Parts: sequence; structure tokens; C-alpha cells
Amino acid sequence: MTSAEQPGRGGPLASVKVLEFAGIGPAPMGAMMLADMGAEVLTIDRVEAVELGSPRTPGFDLLRRNRLVAKLDLKSKDAQACALDLAARADVLIEGFRPGVMERLGLGPELCHARNPRLVYARMTGWGQNGPLAGQAGHDLNYIALSGALHAIGRDGGPPTPPLNLVGDFGGGALYLVVGVLAALQSRHTTGKGQVIDVAMVDGALSLMTAFYGSYASGRMSLERGTNVVDGGAPYYDVYQCADGEYVSVASIETRFRRELYKRLGLDPDSLIGQDGAAQRHALKPKLAAIFKQRTRAEWCNVFEGSDACFAPVLSIAETAAHPHNVARGALQVIDGITQPAPAPRFQGTPSPVPRPPRRSGTDTDDVLPRWGVDADTIGRLRAANVLA
Repeated sequence: MTSAEQPGRGGPLASVKVLEFAGIGPAPMGAMMLADMGAEVLTIDRVEAVELGSPRTPGFDLLRRNRLVAKLDLKSKDAQACALDLAARADVLIEGFRPGVMERLGLGPELCHARNPRLVYARMTGWGQNGPLAGQAGHDLNYIALSGALHAIGRDGGPPTPPLNLVGDFGGGALYLVVGVLAALQSRHTTGKGQVIDVAMVDGALSLMTAFYGSYASGRMSLERGTNVVDGGAPYYDVYQCADGEYVSVASIETRFRRELYKRLGLDPDSLIGQDGAAQRHALKPKLAAIFKQRTRAEWCNVFEGSDACFAPVLSIAETAAHPHNVARGALQVIDGITQPAPAPRFQGTPSPVPRPPRRSGTDTDDVLPRWGVDADTIGRLRAANVLA
């Protein structure tokens, strides 16, 4: 049995084969999620791809976990023909290049569907496959800037605040990629045909903003940052610093939860309810801030333990693995010495397998290509031509 074989890995997508052309950001995360759910993902790295990580660990790029990795020089016609053979045996193809790149490589949707009409062909870009910006370079921050999301995130009177690359790359990109792939696989189950999925991060970020577009249209949302309930405008929905310099979060939106918050803080709820909206933030926030400054984060955790005040400590990445709730759920796992989030969501009937660490680029070339139908003569020819590593 070779290292590339994955007997009995399980998961709800155990029968699905995914061909991923290596990229960065949302496409790798989308492929990781499919792999976490049991899909066999074969990643094609470029021959000139730079190794990530140290010699001891193949890579700290956790988005590449659960992969089989081969290397092909896609500038070569022979390597392109090999990649087309692999696409003919895949259920899903994922690519994250600018529009037109796959066509120039001879791997565009038309050629792939001519070989494999059932292929779900997922295209991940920032701006989409068409439109004035389609061919322009960009990153997460640019895509969410065009969606209205970046403008809405920030403190009262302050500039827009970059929210990591969660909204564009991973929320508007990777998650919508996975939703699209799963929907297309279900459609194929009905129609027998694959299709092309145009996944644009700007579209996904816009979709994530749907509720706020409704709030703005109704007049319930101000365009001024930090003046609305869920952007830190309300005193009862914010983060506060403690005596030890650490922070806690409160999100007591409903009246009954706010009553619990004020009681635990030693305040009279009846005197505050109705006088604690965003309009009163300048008067009430300093009062709450002064109270939270009186105790450490750990002390406040004890005060709010078991309450419905909608309270939680603000943990760093280094602290999350030790929190009792995360421990009880096994929410983080240590794999190859690296603590990382466990697969999500969770399936009772077809649980996801324990993830394997990222593998060194090209590790599985000799093992996985024959299993995907590439014959020994072709592999030898590619090796002799130095287009297979």
C-alpha cells in the first residue's frame, strides 16, 4: 500500500475526487474544507513552487492539509495533457487564476468538459470572470472595499479597519466556493451534467452584507461607523479592557440579557434599560469601561460564569486551545506538533477523518498519478522531459 492511498478515510465526501491547481487564500481553504469532509484532493503544484515551512515540517500552511501533492510544469504541453487526463477523472476542479489563464494552459472549461461532461469546474477569483475589473490584480481588502463591508467596519470617528482577511478571502471566497461545489454536485446528481461555477470574492462579500443592505434601506442602519448596535456603537455590544490589560466581550442585545449584564456589573437594570442605546454611548460606555477596569479578565469570567449576559473573554490564538469549552468539544487538534482548528461542521453519521498535515510539494507524484489513471509510460516520458517533479 502506498503513502498516497487513503483507505477508509470516511467523511460525507469520501467518494469525491477533487483536482486543485495550487494557489493562495480562498481556493486552498475551500479545497481544505472539501478534504476535511473526506474528499480526495490532488493538488498540482508548479515545478517552481516555493516550499513553505521548515525541513522538519513539510509546511505550516495549514490550508494545504489533507492533500495529495504532485508537481507538474504546466508550461509544458505534455504536462498540460497529463493535467487534462487528471481532470477527466475528477469530480471537481478548482482553480484560482486570473480569467483566461486556464484557457491559455489548454485546461479551460470547454476542453475539460469535452473530456469529462460531469466535471464541476470551480473558478475562484477576486473580481469574477467578467466586468471591468476582471483582469485586474487585487486582494481581500480591495474586494471588501467594493462591497460596502470595509466601509462599515471601524470605530466611531475612526477609519475603516481591515478585519484580517476573513470577509473576502475566507468568508466571501472559500465558503462560497464550497457552497457552490456542493450545490453543483447535487445538480449533477439530478441532471448528470457538471457546470462552471464563477466564485468571486466581491460577490461573496456583497452576499455576506445582505442583512445590512436591508437595514440601511429601512433607515435602521447609519453609514457612520461605530454608531450601530453590532459595530460597537451600543454600550452593551462591545469589548472592554480589564485590570490586567486583557479584554472581554459583551453582546447583550436582548433586554433580558442586558438586565443580566447590568446586574452582574452591580448596576440597576431598571435605570438603564431604554437609556443604553447607541445614542447614549458617549455617556454609558465610559461608565461600563471604568467598572470592567476594576477586575482582571479571569475575575470577570468568574462573575459571569453560568450567566445569560452574552459574555466571553477575548482570547488570543495562543489561548484558545486551553479554554474548557474548546477542550470539551475537541475544537482544536494537535497534528504534527501544530495546534489547529478541527474540521467543521461535524457530521454524526459520516464523521470527518482526523486531518493529515500538509505534505511536501511533489511528495505523492509517483504514488497518486497511477491511481488517477496516468500510465507508467506517460510518467516516464514526463520525468525524462523534466516536467514532472
